[in-house]
Amino acid sequence: MKTHESQEMYLETILLLRAKRSSVRSVDIVEERGYAKSSVSRAVNLLVKDGLIEIDPSGEITLTQAGQKKAEDVYEKHRVFTEVFMNMGADRELAEENACRVEHVISDDLFEILKKYLEKK
Repeated sequence: MKTHESQEMYLETILLLRAKRSSVRSVDIVEERGYAKSSVSRAVNLLVKDGLIEIDPSGEITLTQAGQKKAEDVYEKHRVFTEVFMNMGADRELAEENACRVEHVISDDLFEILKKYLEKK
């Protein structure tokens, strides 16, 4: 995996797939993201190495406590930015597309400041 951004994207994908189905396997990520099996396999192995996911003997992927936290944090950013962009006038597709970009580059500190600002509004 080349970047922190890709790691977060994989974790977010696993989180969202887990919400839709009882189990998640690498092939589900391939289908969801449209990536090559080899790319997903490499990323999944790195996530295991980093202690963010576990894979059981049947191939089922589960998020570790650390992986779950990281995935939830990224998804929260995604939801907040999508809502903000839609409130600014963007359609859902444009808002989602840009939320995906912004969620990976904003610092946690600035995101907390943004949330506090939005709560005041």
